[in-house]
Amino acid sequence: MTKTVLILGASGKIGTHAARAFATNGWTVRRFNRATEDMTQAAMGCDVIVNGMNPPNYHNWAEIIPLITRDVLAAARASGATVIVPGNVYVYGDTPGEWSGTTPHRPTSRKGAIRAEMERAYRDSGVQTIILRGGNFIDPDAGGDVMSLMVLNGVEKGRFTYAGPGNLLQPWCYLPDWARAAVALAEKRETLATFEDVPFPGHALRLDALKAEVERVTGGPLRATRFPWWLITVASPVWELARELKEMRYLWQVSHSLSPDRLTHLLPEFEPTPLREVIRAALPRDTARPATAQALA
Repeated sequence: MTKTVLILGASGKIGTHAARAFATNGWTVRRFNRATEDMTQAAMGCDVIVNGMNPPNYHNWAEIIPLITRDVLAAARASGATVIVPGNVYVYGDTPGEWSGTTPHRPTSRKGAIRAEMERAYRDSGVQTIILRGGNFIDPDAGGDVMSLMVLNGVEKGRFTYAGPGNLLQPWCYLPDWARAAVALAEKRETLATFEDVPFPGHALRLDALKAEVERVTGGPLRATRFPWWLITVASPVWELARELKEMRYLWQVSHSLSPDRLTHLLPEFEPTPLREVIRAALPRDTARPATAQALA
């Protein structure tokens, strides 16, 4: 193997962590520049394409997602590259449970239907594709993720924000771990099926349990507050991001997790970053108390 990867959306959350993980594992990393490069030409000689491209703030998914999918598939066919796609949970709809690669796709949102159609295009393309499906992102580098915007947005002022009931499971995807798993799957792609749907379980936590973990790391109690969904509702007619967030509110009302079975089968030695370390990395600077052996135990 030449071990060359093309990263699409290299400056975004998925792209940044994927590029770092592939480089750490000895891959040659190419970062696609959509302003100056042709994707198919950029993919020539590459073994893997990581599709980290996504319209910002959910903008115009109905038109842009199919165009990205078309271009990625064309580049993969021309180059023979395997495609790795960061999947999400939108395709499953609102039936509670542990979701897996065999869970039927029954989207109940517009964005869920768009993603289901996108995944169907990859499945039917004949291009080797790995859907590595995660829950809510945790980005220790730049913030701007679900954890920082909707849960830890008030932690510096002693608040923990509830975007939904505290007793419902949510899957949390620490992006450095997702990227490590992507590399490991890429390196065994020759043993994989043409289409692989691999849930990335991450850390499944109820918000009550997450609050308790954050309090352990910060060293003190946090006051519970509610996410201002009323403001999102009021703003949604004139603010695109608010409108798109409102559509996905149902996920905070549905207890769900992602099955570890397929990832464990394919990568039996993969170990996620311990939850305490994930929380420390997710917190705003200077809010976590200094780490000690006892605190990390």
